[in-house]
Amino acid sequence: MNARINKNLKLRAEIVKSIRLFFAVHNYLEVETPIRIPAPAPEAHIDAIASEDRFLHTSPELCMKRLLASGYPRIFQICRCFRQNERGSRHIPEFTMLEWYRADSDYFDMMEETEALIKHVALKSGSGNSIKYQGGRIDLDRPWTRMTVAEAFDKYASISVEKALSDDHFDETMAEIEPALGEGTPLFLYDYPACCGALAKLKSGKSSLAERFELYICGLELCNGFTELTDPVEQRVRFEKELAHRKKAGKKEYPMPEKFLESLSFMPDASGNALGLDRLVMLFADAGRIDDVVAFTPEEL
Repeated sequence: MNARINKNLKLRAEIVKSIRLFFAVHNYLEVETPIRIPAPAPEAHIDAIASEDRFLHTSPELCMKRLLASGYPRIFQICRCFRQNERGSRHIPEFTMLEWYRADSDYFDMMEETEALIKHVALKSGSGNSIKYQGGRIDLDRPWTRMTVAEAFDKYASISVEKALSDDHFDETMAEIEPALGEGTPLFLYDYPACCGALAKLKSGKSSLAERFELYICGLELCNGFTELTDPVEQRVRFEKELAHRKKAGKKEYPMPEKFLESLSFMPDASGNALGLDRLVMLFADAGRIDDVVAFTPEEL
């Protein structure tokens, strides 16, 4: 197994090196935050793994935002994250996340920075201005597509966003249209329904939408970014709703992350992004499975 993916692991190391260079040039501080935390972000569809009286973080988001609130304007982190019951060709319970936050910016600024990062990685890894992935070719020099979720449903789905939400079929419908997203050129899918962005700011003048985006290339979802919600009162209300959903579904209930909520009052306007590093390596390695870009899978341990 390791001999077969030797080339991919070398490429992975080069990609990590190029990511660190990108953020250094853009005046970001690399940080490390605890993996074991007392309370994860209470999201209905993401399950944390218990570690004694704490939890392995599903993302470094809460601690990184506390640093942002403490006066660090540009921070990034490459770390291991853990999510229960996530295993498939593109999912693994222990994975690597690249996460970064930037003060005084919104989700459109973050889209532009994400595009710049991907192009930088392509250049440094030898891909140049195009990527070949699973039979498709992506031109990175062409204008990257931006499409709202509503537009994507109108173009690719058999039902509207409103119908999918009312029937509780949003996630299933998204899974059906994802393979068509990002063909030929990368695609930023943005303006998600408000209920699909538990920590995102609502769109100004249109509170039914969250200022959230995801990047797709050849049907592969790479990241989840948004303009950050900085209102502690609204954030608490949303967390309470998520906890209620978890309770109704019979899932483990989490403590409220009180220290994070306390810090939100001091957090500046900002945007953030969480990018799956394993999937980024899959893209540049032309690998169809996450198993081909990690040193060990859970089954090999």
